[in-house]
Amino acid sequence: MRAGRKLLINYYVEPDTTALARRAAKYFFEMANEAVEAYGRARIAISGGSTPKAAFALLADPAEPWRSRMPWDKLDLYWVDERLVPPDNADSNYRMTRETLLDHVPLHPSQIHRMEGELDPEAAAAHYESELRRNFRLEGAESPRFDLVALGLGDDGHTASLFPHTKALHEINRLVVANHVPQKDTWRITLTWPVINHARSVFFLVAGSDKATVLNEVFTGPQDPERLPSQLIWPASDILTLMLDQAAAALLPTTGEEGCGVLERER
Repeated sequence: MRAGRKLLINYYVEPDTTALARRAAKYFFEMANEAVEAYGRARIAISGGSTPKAAFALLADPAEPWRSRMPWDKLDLYWVDERLVPPDNADSNYRMTRETLLDHVPLHPSQIHRMEGELDPEAAAAHYESELRRNFRLEGAESPRFDLVALGLGDDGHTASLFPHTKALHEINRLVVANHVPQKDTWRITLTWPVINHARSVFFLVAGSDKATVLNEVFTGPQDPERLPSQLIWPASDILTLMLDQAAAALLPTTGEEGCGVLERER
């Protein structure tokens, strides 16, 4: 991340979580179609959590317009991170996505690229890095370019499984790492932040009053990525999108009539 760059942060505020899920579903649909039109396929990395769960449910709902119009046959789904649990475990990000989305849409198993949380942490990370290298046909130090990466924000400032003061924050060469999280006494598998930043488009989906303070700190406060790892997310395009409900956005500058706002950060 070279000095002198400016990050443009576009944020959109919805009145409640229902409206936020609808905006997220619409954005997912639009970005997938744009990628298919431009590149022939859409490669998207998704996160777990209750907010994306609601958006996935809308995408899978036959009563909604997206279900029948999504180019499912040209979509590849990847995961941003995963817990070290089997795929049928209640804590699995994959299981949440399967139950909410995958079981209800025409995606072939070859289009679904899950992280193998049932493996040893280092083996799971190595397997997923090999999967990325094979599917994106990477050579040497090349990084995969996802068309869209969807992120959440923890109340401690983490995103993906990049937690404060953990080893993964300092990894710049690997695509995927096993990250020990002492504060949770657990291991996680995560894409590294350079891989996330290499994506064509990156957005945060954040809801709830418990996120208001940390959201404001991350995007308007001093740079301190060791404490607030979400500050490491600075896409190569220098454009970042936030989708928020009113509770999460409470401490950000007031938006305009359309519920839109713009922030800028300089490095």
